Amino acid sequence: MRLLKSFAIAFSMYSKIPMPQFKWESEDMKYSICFFPLIGLLIGAIMSVFYFVMHYIELPAETVIPLILVVIPIILTGGIHLDGFMDVSDALSSYQTREKKLEILKDPHIGAFAVIRVMVLAALFFAGLELIMYYAGSGISEIVVLGLGLCLSRCLSGISVVSFKCAKNEGTLYTFAEGSDKKRCLSILIKEAGVVMIAMIVIGRFTGAAAVLAALFTFLYYHVRSENEFGGITGDVAGWFVCICETCMVLVIGAMAYFYRWL
Repeated sequence: MRLLKSFAIAFSMYSKIPMPQFKWESEDMKYSICFFPLIGLLIGAIMSVFYFVMHYIELPAETVIPLILVVIPIILTGGIHLDGFMDVSDALSSYQTREKKLEILKDPHIGAFAVIRVMVLAALFFAGLELIMYYAGSGISEIVVLGLGLCLSRCLSGISVVSFKCAKNEGTLYTFAEGSDKKRCLSILIKEAGVVMIAMIVIGRFTGAAAVLAALFTFLYYHVRSENEFGGITGDVAGWFVCICETCMVLVIGAMAYFYRWL
């Protein structure tokens, strides 16, 4: 029952998928972060099925399909990670002190730089999907690799929650981090990430391996940048990582599809 509650907490917090309502107890949150990657796996599965159906019926909509694939994760998550991306974009663009940046993260308003950067992010994600559609043949294996990548980004984000320093001693991420059985959750999340990375490489071969490397390099960048800019991570910073990690993966997958065109 505790595990089912942990599952429901993870999906209630990080997705818009309806879950049973109950009072959250500290014991129920001990392993909730371990179920966070399943949200990415579900989103990836829905994107893959949608793409497969559109490819099967040969829908001549090379622009519409990538747009819908961009929107699916936003609908299913409620844009929670994009919200963090925009807050961090404003903070990083301020070039203020660490303390001031942390204050900006709490500001409910958005600035011009947040809007500009989220538009660039969406354009890059769309561009990666367009490359896949134009140069990857059926593109089904590439979309499946991307779908698994959505799971991997959340595995890595979960690993950061239970292993990176928190920038503040308050907030949702701090509550999840402190309420978790960190040692056991870290072990589970590393195993989940390992399984997903192997699956990506088996299915996508060199493309899958390139996407895995992109995710790992982004994770390293996330660790260094969050320490330097904020003194640790917050929920917004973790959401920022998920967005840039997934965008980097889709760009790499698209670039590999374009590269294979010349072989």
